[in-house]
Amino acid sequence: MDKAKKLRLRRLAKSAGIWMLAFGLNPEAWRFAFRGLVIALREYRELKRQNRVAGRPFRIRFSMPCLGDRYVPSGTASGHYFFQDFTVARKIFERRPVRHVDIGSRVDGFVAHVAAFRDIEVFDIRPLALEIPSIVFRQADLMHLDDALRQSCDSLSCLHAIEHFGLGRYGDTIDLFGHVKGFENLSEVLKPGGTLYFSVPIGPERVDFNACRVFAIRTILELAKPRFDLVEFAYVDDAGDFHADVELTPECVADNCGCDYGCGIFEFRRRL
Repeated sequence: MDKAKKLRLRRLAKSAGIWMLAFGLNPEAWRFAFRGLVIALREYRELKRQNRVAGRPFRIRFSMPCLGDRYVPSGTASGHYFFQDFTVARKIFERRPVRHVDIGSRVDGFVAHVAAFRDIEVFDIRPLALEIPSIVFRQADLMHLDDALRQSCDSLSCLHAIEHFGLGRYGDTIDLFGHVKGFENLSEVLKPGGTLYFSVPIGPERVDFNACRVFAIRTILELAKPRFDLVEFAYVDDAGDFHADVELTPECVADNCGCDYGCGIFEFRRRL
């Protein structure tokens, strides 16, 4: 089977899995459910037996089945979110900017990492009930920039977010060029000389409605060219492995570093 056919089959399988999840069916969980259930029932009977021998000191119910945990690793230390969150949070820790603002990144990932050691301001189109002293949250649509935000910070992050702008997934207005408007507004928020940490899915360019866009590396460089200089590029490949400080050769740009659905992590500096 040639490479193109394998890639099409992987895409079809991934799409089928996503459609199943959208209707509450988890194909990954089904892989282990029956095998795990047999073991869990046996171990449940053993625990009940021990409880009887001990004089029934505990109330035991089989009410929260966890059937697949024994078959998966102890944690995830790979993939888009792990590497982008870890890498960018570490850079912010080392550089200690005066004011760091985040646009749309995961609160339970990157934002939490940064909030552990400094204040961070977070803007997102959806509301968030939050009472954490180091996180200031404001609801805002970054396709429509508030003038008060112009040149308001020296450090800015937007991780795995702008690919959603204009696709309606999070209640935003449908706009084919929402990502362009969003990126232009990022440049407006940042002060000249400031740093933008930016990540998006990379691969053959497409819109996977209504989840996200996937960008060619060339597209991101063209969006950034009028106002930004590239400081550093890293990426997470399709296998979830991290590649740090990568030289963007013409071959790498043309081939999107070999990714179909990777994660490009760009560090830009806004020109003076």
